[in-house]
Amino acid sequence: MVKLTGGQAAIKSLEAEKIQYVFGLIGSATMEMFDALYDSTNIKFIGVHDERTGMHMADGYARCSGKPGVFLAGQNGPGATNLTTGLAQAFAAYSPVISIAGSLSTEHIYKDAFQEVDQQSLFKPITKNTWTITQAKRIPEIFREAFRVSMSPRSGPVQVNIPRDILAQECIYEEIQKPESYRLNTIPVASSADIENAFKMLATAKKPVIIIGGGIKNSEGHLEVLTLAEKLNTPIIMSPGHGDAISFSHPLNAGQMGPRGNIVASRLAKEADVILALGTRLGFNSTFYSYDNININASIIHVEIEPTALGRYFPISIGIWADAKQVAIQLSNCIKDFKVTSEVGEWTKKFQVQRKEFIKLRDLNADMKVKPIQPSGLFKELRDIIPKDAIITLDAGTLCLQATDALNYFEPKSLFTPLDFGLVGFSYACGLGAKVANPSRPVISLMGDGGFGMTLSEMTTAVSYGINTVTLVLNNKCWGAEKAYQRDFFDEKYIGADIKSPPFDKIAELYGAKGYRVEKVDEIKDTVKEALKAKQPAVVDIMVDPEALYSFRRDSFSHKIKSQRL
Repeated sequence: MVKLTGGQAAIKSLEAEKIQYVFGLIGSATMEMFDALYDSTNIKFIGVHDERTGMHMADGYARCSGKPGVFLAGQNGPGATNLTTGLAQAFAAYSPVISIAGSLSTEHIYKDAFQEVDQQSLFKPITKNTWTITQAKRIPEIFREAFRVSMSPRSGPVQVNIPRDILAQECIYEEIQKPESYRLNTIPVASSADIENAFKMLATAKKPVIIIGGGIKNSEGHLEVLTLAEKLNTPIIMSPGHGDAISFSHPLNAGQMGPRGNIVASRLAKEADVILALGTRLGFNSTFYSYDNININASIIHVEIEPTALGRYFPISIGIWADAKQVAIQLSNCIKDFKVTSEVGEWTKKFQVQRKEFIKLRDLNADMKVKPIQPSGLFKELRDIIPKDAIITLDAGTLCLQATDALNYFEPKSLFTPLDFGLVGFSYACGLGAKVANPSRPVISLMGDGGFGMTLSEMTTAVSYGINTVTLVLNNKCWGAEKAYQRDFFDEKYIGADIKSPPFDKIAELYGAKGYRVEKVDEIKDTVKEALKAKQPAVVDIMVDPEALYSFRRDSFSHKIKSQRL
């Protein structure tokens, strides 16, 4: 039994969860927590400059480490409302983030008090669950529940609001439980009947394909999937944003599928007769919910840890509610005297020839014009120089979307993107969180000039805490995706598309980081090499051709295409 303030009990609860880092922005509403955090010898605090970007750091840390990312907002009201974009991003990525914010004193609720906002209602749609603690003695209980909900499949962000007076109260607490005493230890596994039926379908396929997504990547199930694919001699496709789920170098890797993937992987999805979907929703970025991107006649075996995802967008032949990694193991164990048919052998051989040709042509067709730098030339140079163990974070926007399948990912958990949330301003802060999670690996963050301008303040965070990432600003002096739509669908009536930015290399130096500027394609390799060797945060401002724009969401303007034909 021990006497603690609510703030001390909250920090003791984080220590019981073995939390090593707390990202946060100090404020008066949670001062008791910050005071207790000062006395903690187990938790390192990383102070940020904006709650949104700080939440992206916690998100990047969580996705990269597989551990909960914790963010502490010091202020209720505006400090809490600033969390919403970061929480919505984490929610879209199923990222296990624990967000904590101060809340209005209980005696002031419903009085239009200073910084009053209904935080319980605010966060409910963008979290797995939201709690507002009403009694100081319940703080450890609610924290246990928050971590359990966040980390349970499918993982995701949660929000805990703690009123000021609750944090200041003193209570007698029993020993705070360790997570192993209440955390889930088992996950759903497939029945033997489901496994047998799935194997029969795969064994009789002529053009089988395995599609994998976050369920394999996040569980680090790459070796299990590769074992299965090798036994079946089946190509593996990845959903966009998860191109690192298996190594680029593996001969069965087809890359990422769909409207933002490559032509070889996309063709496989449109021609396959049996699809084993492991840990993927077959959602928007993969399919646009359209049979233009997946074979309407294919038999689909859908494996997901989230039962509501099964068959949600496309009819399926077999739905298996289970952990995708475990299903891959079960299927592999089921294969004993199986012999790959000649038809499957030809199907896979044809794919491998096409894949090699695609990779070869990707380099041969790269536009190596010295100046202005073209995206294809930029990506070719980056493919040659990025270390194989690098972690790469991408932003939304036309250039980063092109990079999704234009770069190569050799180790699982090396690619992090905004996924279906499509957030601009995500990559840099996510990269800082990923570097905290894996300090020994190089981290390279790609951003457009618009997105980087949103997050410049966190350069102070990077310099202050020695978070040494390399940021490549693909500077085309515009909001590229939107300008492409105005060019292609709105008669080049540009409004709000062009932007001006200060020289980011000089800005980086003012913050205490290393700054570089690249204007010619033949400067890219040496400059990025130097930035990677710098023992401090580095920013490379790369001048990319403003005219090299691409319209990704052409489906959104199909009505414009039709009207132009009339």
